[in-house]
Amino acid sequence: MSGASLFAYRQRGGIADLSDRLKLRFTGADRVRFLNGQVTADVRKLTAGAALPACVTTAKGKLCGDVLIHSAGEALFVDADAALRETLPARFERYIIADDVTLEDMTDNVRLIHLVGATLEPANFSERSLANRFGAPGLDLFLATERFEETWEQLAAGRVVFDESFAELLRIEAGIPRWGRELGEDTLPPEAGLDRTHIDYHKGCYIGQEVISRIKSVGHVNRELTGFIATSGGALTAGAALFATRDAGARSIGRLTSAAWSFTLEKPIALGYLKRGSPTRDLIARPADATGAEAEVAVHPLPFVP
Repeated sequence: MSGASLFAYRQRGGIADLSDRLKLRFTGADRVRFLNGQVTADVRKLTAGAALPACVTTAKGKLCGDVLIHSAGEALFVDADAALRETLPARFERYIIADDVTLEDMTDNVRLIHLVGATLEPANFSERSLANRFGAPGLDLFLATERFEETWEQLAAGRVVFDESFAELLRIEAGIPRWGRELGEDTLPPEAGLDRTHIDYHKGCYIGQEVISRIKSVGHVNRELTGFIATSGGALTAGAALFATRDAGARSIGRLTSAAWSFTLEKPIALGYLKRGSPTRDLIARPADATGAEAEVAVHPLPFVP
């Protein structure tokens, strides 16, 4: 991608094919009650036409996945990162016991197009939801596979088509964590800042609620998702360890998880985790590859680009 692509996106909006994401369909009279007991958000507050972000957690409060929930008539749709296709459906199925709930994996039958920065809301889509996936208001369109090619051609005209690097840049600049990068099975939602967007602390019981509520009462976690900006040196790389000093025996105080060149800030930027109480300036990012160059970084507020 280039700075010209970013300028064009801001002028004309963009479009992303997110069809590889896991898409689960819940039907049955108990679908709302069941899903509400599985996720951190209050599914009862879900409204037609607006996606609800939520986390699925273990009994110990660790992530099984971060999801978006959509209302689709007599069904609920849940979409999540493609890497969760094997584990997340099994996690839900485990708790369907005497519930009137049917779970179907619709990943191969339903395509997902996301429009962002666009003013047009196509009128001929019954299954659509407002969703913020890249740090800006966007529109999700769910459609059958046989409609995809014609619809894509129509909607992509005049818009910037997201490739992987462009989508990653927008995500990182917006400070949005991603499964497999900032999020994983060892992550507590508050560590990644998901308590601000994905958790309803006033809803009823769900799996993992006790631990997550306890974290809120304590008031802190031991590490926190943080934005970093290079102040000198080379490019920033995912996996680089963070140190408060160049001393050979120093212990790492954090790690970078995603990195990109910001055309807006004209500097390398990164997301990563920093231990609580660590310095915020004059940090050393040391690449996992010993042949890579070190860089000096400082903490930068998120999002990088409002």
